Amino acid sequence: MTSTDVVRVRYARTPYLVVTTEQHQRKDVYGSIDDAVVRQAQLLRGDTDSDTAFVAMHPIGSPGYLPAFSQLARSGFHVVACGTRYTTGDAGLQMENALLDLAACVRDAKERLGYRRIILAGWSGGGSLMAGYQAEAERRTITATAAGEPTPLADTELIPADGLMLMAAHRSRHRLVSDFLDPSIRDEDRPKDRDPELNIYDPDNPNQAPYSPAYVARYRAAQRARNARITARALAELDDMRRAGRDQDESCFVVHGTMADPRWVDPTVDPNDRRPGWSYLGDPRVANDGPAGLARFCTTRGWLSQWSLAHAQVDAVDAAPRITVPTLVVANSADDAVPAEHPRDFFAALPPGDKEFHEIVGANHYFSGKGTQLSHLDEASLIVRRWFAERQFGAAV
Repeated sequence: MTSTDVVRVRYARTPYLVVTTEQHQRKDVYGSIDDAVVRQAQLLRGDTDSDTAFVAMHPIGSPGYLPAFSQLARSGFHVVACGTRYTTGDAGLQMENALLDLAACVRDAKERLGYRRIILAGWSGGGSLMAGYQAEAERRTITATAAGEPTPLADTELIPADGLMLMAAHRSRHRLVSDFLDPSIRDEDRPKDRDPELNIYDPDNPNQAPYSPAYVARYRAAQRARNARITARALAELDDMRRAGRDQDESCFVVHGTMADPRWVDPTVDPNDRRPGWSYLGDPRVANDGPAGLARFCTTRGWLSQWSLAHAQVDAVDAAPRITVPTLVVANSADDAVPAEHPRDFFAALPPGDKEFHEIVGANHYFSGKGTQLSHLDEASLIVRRWFAERQFGAAV
């Protein structure tokens, strides 16, 4: 790549709303009115017209400000950056509803904005959302929520996309958090009582990095067991509410210790070029119990749909065999959030056909920090440009 290869255009952000209605008796998010479901969206585009748009979404937050999607717009693409209904937080997030939100944004992009082709763009946690949507659009499998309740998703038409692009994307929220859970927590009601032999942040732990394969296997098994225990508590709470005749009630709880992946302290575990002793949330010892940790605040249904290994239904690797459209996978070799195996496993699970895998050497998860990270972001946009042009998805950019 040379400096002349990089395209940078001036682009505008046009905010708008994608509003639909759904009948519901329980409010899972703050601020919704009556049966309206409101998604905050932005159209990022320059002066050149195009009949193709990248539709970008992340389960939470405002995707229009994420580096990957701003870079696409800066590279001349049209980007519809659409938020889910859960922009205020993911405690009660159900992935089945996030798929409904994506369906509404795709339909709006085609029918109101007039784009003829849609390419789904998933970065980080948006990867499983995009892969899950495309798989459901091609062949349906979800008929109820993870909590076993009816969902409008079962009867909603999902317009399939023409292409799929995943960048620095993990396979699913439930697989990710299971690798992050602190297995030293023995009792969810007494989170400070921790098993020292499973506490990787305890200097008195006799198991220190680099860890033996046997210790990593024991640690992973304990993480899965903790996930199952939390799932059992959520199911029991949900069952108690239903038996009391209060089917629409919810229960909220805190999950402590969700940033204890041994990868953070031992670079030989799922090795890549990440900075040892660091994570995308900063010092993992602090993030393990900090307020920004994954799955820190949950509802019963939110846990089952997002974080439960046994019940969550949206996973990129599981979805991959049903995806037949051209697919581009871009991995970052120094990713300090996504396990190195996740994008590789997704790519391997795709059926034979039009698929490409690229790795950007040295790029971290957010393309952040000093040095060459901005050039890595340029490299990512160049990969997308070439992939887009070779498939003649739309007007040249």
